[in-house]
Amino acid sequence: MTEKADSSLARMLSVLDLFTDQQLSWTAEGITEALQVSLPTGYRYVKMLVEAGLLQRSSHSHYTLGPRIIVLDHYIRLSDPVLQHGLPFLRELVAQTGLDCVLSGLYGQQVLDTHREPGTSPASLSYGRGRPRPLFLGAAPKAILSCFTPAQLHRVFDEHALAIAQAGLPTEWAAFRKHFSTIRKAGYYFSNGELESNLAAVAVPLVPADGRILGAISLVTTVQRMAVIDLHKLVPLVQRTAQDITARIG
Repeated sequence: MTEKADSSLARMLSVLDLFTDQQLSWTAEGITEALQVSLPTGYRYVKMLVEAGLLQRSSHSHYTLGPRIIVLDHYIRLSDPVLQHGLPFLRELVAQTGLDCVLSGLYGQQVLDTHREPGTSPASLSYGRGRPRPLFLGAAPKAILSCFTPAQLHRVFDEHALAIAQAGLPTEWAAFRKHFSTIRKAGYYFSNGELESNLAAVAVPLVPADGRILGAISLVTTVQRMAVIDLHKLVPLVQRTAQDITARIG
């Protein structure tokens, strides 16, 4: 495949990146303008993505994401090693604690929740499977970031200065690195009303022996319920679950 063809394919696939919580449908003209391509090229991209099932036409000449993505998500669930090996351990953790257990994964610099096992009184969560989470708010992302190498963490620091400041994190590199080093040494992160004001969570990273960062496990409940739970007893249960899962995968 030529460099030009590679570039055209990448541009066509970037159409899928246009869909967000804020904009769930696009016209072909809007896609063309957003990608800054010619109108015939934009229409060709849309046509090919519709034929592949990655887009579908909705009302008033708008396009939404297509059914093929649902099929692909099914295959992702079946092939995800953390889900393959981890579900029995997550369910055991829920049985022990009665709290919601959430599995989060790291994809590039994006944290996504991939599974939730509800507890005895399921919490109302704004973030579910597939919805990108803020990188600097909440227990799971911080547990994951704490496992980054200094070079990886520095890249995040350089690329997300505004989000870091908005999250109330240190805006100088030395202090930023120290913040996540402290989390890493603790082996967990506790958030209390940080991402959603009514929710608290304890998260532990999933890191097998080869050093890969697979994601994090979180126990989530209301701030009120968490206030009467002994964290010193809760944290080892989450850590043990993480160790069991990574040992099974490893």
